[in-house]
Amino acid sequence: MNLFDSLENNNKQIPLAELMRPKSLDEFLGQTSVVNPNSPFYRLLKAKRLFSFILWGPPGCGKTTLARLCAKYHSAKFIELSAVNSGVKDIKETAQNAKLSLREGLKTIVFIDEIHRFSKTQQDALLPYVESGLFYFIGSTTENPSFHAVPALISRAQVIMLDKIDNNSIKEIVLKGFNYLCKNYGDKKLLDDALNCIVELSNGDARFSLNAIENSYFASDEIIEKLTVEELLQKSSVRYSIDSHYDYASAFQKSLRGSDADAAIYYLAKMLLAGEDPRFIARRLIVVASEDVGNADFRALLIAQAALSAVEHLGMPEARITLAQAVEFVAKAKKSNRAIMAIDNAISDIKSGLDFLPPKHLRDAHYKDAKKYGFGKDYVYTHDDPDFKQQFLPDEIKDKKYFDI
Repeated sequence: MNLFDSLENNNKQIPLAELMRPKSLDEFLGQTSVVNPNSPFYRLLKAKRLFSFILWGPPGCGKTTLARLCAKYHSAKFIELSAVNSGVKDIKETAQNAKLSLREGLKTIVFIDEIHRFSKTQQDALLPYVESGLFYFIGSTTENPSFHAVPALISRAQVIMLDKIDNNSIKEIVLKGFNYLCKNYGDKKLLDDALNCIVELSNGDARFSLNAIENSYFASDEIIEKLTVEELLQKSSVRYSIDSHYDYASAFQKSLRGSDADAAIYYLAKMLLAGEDPRFIARRLIVVASEDVGNADFRALLIAQAALSAVEHLGMPEARITLAQAVEFVAKAKKSNRAIMAIDNAISDIKSGLDFLPPKHLRDAHYKDAKKYGFGKDYVYTHDDPDFKQQFLPDEIKDKKYFDI
């Protein structure tokens, strides 16, 4: 360490979130489904079996901490790369370092934060080293690996899904941070409503909660009040990643299908607050109006179409009212999936080989040689004889029913 590094470290203000990072698995809070003595993940750690994996979860849920603890548990060399500023060259250099470490009897874990930011080429560069066991790979991502990691990498690395941290664990984390501040900078009082405010606004993000208590502590005199917390945090940020686009759209449509107008309006509000294109939401309404309401109440389709038109002409924020109106109607309308079932069954039949020509009497008879082939012969114009029964389906499936099922 040179003089400049020493000065830098002396002047550096280390965030509370970094200071409070758990030093052991026993201190790790909020992921009991993964970090518990009965989980496969924990049992592999106890067995001293290293393996490559990708940690997928929301911000502040402990992905980086868990990766570091794994390296510590195995006494492995830990090399941390960020997908933001690392590339293929860095991976190759890391592989060379890992090779030297193996000669000294030390295994290497390479941790890549935000692996979803790596291109396909960069991810592919990891494969030979992970495959050969030269180093073990741990990735972290807030995005669904199924969409953002190459299949070859997923096949070589387990995907471990982490949840946002529960409120009880967040409260414990905040109190630990607060006690640390009091011990090092002097006692203060944290009011219960201020604590609860931090917990609620953190929305399962441990880093956010520790930043919040740290700022609230230094912004207060002797008592940390709810008003101070609210003024500092202002409002909770709406969490909406790339994958949330699909997850909330799915929940929205399923709530409409399930006739739960309250759930549907909640997901509508979430999507609008996150900046989702209201035209996309209106198009989802049209899909549900056809797929799930159908002709049980044909007005649903008309209202959904009108909502799309209104959205395009009104824009936000007024369009939220029109969308809410349409959501209520579509959610509460009677449901029928006969239309989608009929068309999908017909498509399935054709794809499976039931691909036949129309009966000759239904084929086009408006050209010169049509009669020579028997096209149009014996066809009865329906308006001339509405009661006349004639066959419309191909001969091979003349008795097939798509709607009367």
